[in-house]
Amino acid sequence: MSGALLPEPAHERLTRLWQAHRPAGPMLPWELKTVYGDRWVRFHSLPESKRYAEDEAEYAVLLDRYNTVLDELFAGGEAYVVTTDWADPSEPTDYSAHRAALHPEGTLWTTLDDTDDPDPAFHTRWYFYADRRLWERGCLDPLLRAVADDTVPGIFVTDPDLTRIHHPYDGGADVILPTSEERDRLRDQHSAWLSAHPSGY
Repeated sequence: MSGALLPEPAHERLTRLWQAHRPAGPMLPWELKTVYGDRWVRFHSLPESKRYAEDEAEYAVLLDRYNTVLDELFAGGEAYVVTTDWADPSEPTDYSAHRAALHPEGTLWTTLDDTDDPDPAFHTRWYFYADRRLWERGCLDPLLRAVADDTVPGIFVTDPDLTRIHHPYDGGADVILPTSEERDRLRDQHSAWLSAHPSGY
């Protein structure tokens, strides 16, 4: 059923997959392009790499681009939808309430301690919320619109085998494919949506 709650065994399966793919376990979505650089491509959400939509016509364009790629990754199958939060569930913030309202099916999956900064004051514990659902075009539109406005960053969608990952952000989406060959085919199919920068950013 679309939007079904993620049962605990599925949480455990997702964790095992992360550990099999990268022993450090779950990572923050913006790290995907570095860890999986050989299978990564970035698509921009609006023509001429415009970052934010200013009217409903532009929102329609960016939602169509998000959904077109998501369909190509997940149509006819199941997907995990994952959102992140930095607030302890026992001490929710306004952001937490906003995230939960847009991802009500998400249940706490795991946590990740980000301690890369040498200053402990900037260390963060991230909370990952996930659900598993049948993919349907448009099922994430409210969440994707919030992502495009940068009010709910840090989400990703993956297939149950963790081989296809879509991380939308304000301005575009990072996409991970199972192989570099599949990445190249998808990149060529939507070449008009690529960055003009040689690095792909």
